Amino acid sequence: MTSEHVHDSGPHASDEGDESVEELLRGAHVRLLAVESFTSEVIQAMRYARVVADGLVFAYALDRPTSVRILTDRDVERVGLDELGGAAYANLMQVPVEHDEVVEGGARLHTVYGDSHFVASKALYLSQVVKQTTSESLPDDGALVVVPSRHNFVYHPIADGSVVDGLNALATYALGAYVASGKGALSPRVYWWHRGRLVSLTAIDQDTRTFSFDLPPRLLGLMKGLVRLDRAGRLATRTAAQAPAVAELARSTAELISGLVQDAAGLGEAFGSAVALAHARCAADPRAAHIDTWNAWATAVQLGCALFTGAERQDCHLGEDLVVPLPATRAEPPADARAWLDAFYLAVVCRQRDRISRLCQVPLERLREDDSVDEYVLHWIDTLQTYFSDRSMDDTVQKLAATMKASMPDVVAHAPTDYVNQIDYQPVALFHRIVAADHDAFAQTLAEALKDHADYWGQSTEPRARVALGPLAMASLAYDWGFPVDPTRAHLPTYLLNRERIEDIP
Repeated sequence: MTSEHVHDSGPHASDEGDESVEELLRGAHVRLLAVESFTSEVIQAMRYARVVADGLVFAYALDRPTSVRILTDRDVERVGLDELGGAAYANLMQVPVEHDEVVEGGARLHTVYGDSHFVASKALYLSQVVKQTTSESLPDDGALVVVPSRHNFVYHPIADGSVVDGLNALATYALGAYVASGKGALSPRVYWWHRGRLVSLTAIDQDTRTFSFDLPPRLLGLMKGLVRLDRAGRLATRTAAQAPAVAELARSTAELISGLVQDAAGLGEAFGSAVALAHARCAADPRAAHIDTWNAWATAVQLGCALFTGAERQDCHLGEDLVVPLPATRAEPPADARAWLDAFYLAVVCRQRDRISRLCQVPLERLREDDSVDEYVLHWIDTLQTYFSDRSMDDTVQKLAATMKASMPDVVAHAPTDYVNQIDYQPVALFHRIVAADHDAFAQTLAEALKDHADYWGQSTEPRARVALGPLAMASLAYDWGFPVDPTRAHLPTYLLNRERIEDIP
């Protein structure tokens, strides 16, 4: 059955049929309708229908050989609401669709389309449809989606920093496709599909007919967090580019350091490049046995500490013939909590006691100005600063408990769930075992952390996939405390963990 040969009557109060209950069950489908298509008379005949999001009404429709009829209260009463709902959902899921992917403005968009008048209605059950059409799962944070016409919908999974590009691309597409759809038009809005609900993100000024975004605080916070995480290469996504070659990373890091003489504001970018280089070196040298690998880690330590605590002039070694002077810098810590954690983890791995102490003096109030992180990240920093400043162990335990409480799924608002569970929380869990001096529990937790790291990154070639930085820092701490840590585990460079590669850092 194709759309060219089917008449869609739309919602009309006078529509009635003489179909049997069996025929209604066999042909009933869930149907999304535009709010604008409902008159007061129609509303009286379809009291079962409900608004599921701004501009969209949930209803049932009967797919007949030459027409589509919207079902009324009388139809629903004849069949029974529960039985009709089950049949309508099952029939909708059987509607055939096509699926394509396109990249618009850096965002990967998925378009689902077909001849049926019910294709757009499948957006209500997006997670099931995505699994059905792509064999993949939506992220826990859902997707942005548009339903401009009854014959298609387009979605963008909320997985990385491209969500901003995705929002803009979908908004532009939805408005154009809505206008071009004629009688088949459904909605020009962008929606957030999250846990089975559609939330409109588009505000329409009816007087001026202008469109703008009105994002819920939860989504706005999530977008900020995703952008910051993505820019630092912390997210494993399909849209991530191929990792640059190590030689290219070394050159670009050297150029960024050299540029600090003219513009000290580039120190944060130089540090991020050095962190990527340190990880990337471990692709060919997973045990960190070579001097170039050590030099990359040492440079990352130098830049990280300089970023947050200032530094005297010193040389950074990036290769056998590549030595770049790092100019003297003042202590002007940025409001970047995750960069602080990177700098701290690096200092712990490279056993830089003085640098650890200086990082612990960075004001927590300054890091709290970072509005892209969840509260548990700041509690975790507070825990580390307390412990490594030799304050009361009772204070450390209390702050660790606050970290664990703040990382619960119902209060995390900025980071994706899989990243929190598989990457970000693991150092916290490991530190908990260290403080408890539980060797067996630490060994088990470390094994789980490394498995989670491997599962999260999969086959990614991104630098961060090479080393589990947070677990490596905690494993280094445990090793120094006499825990029986196996230094040959994947994602834990052997000669950094067991200190055999550790040398002096300028």
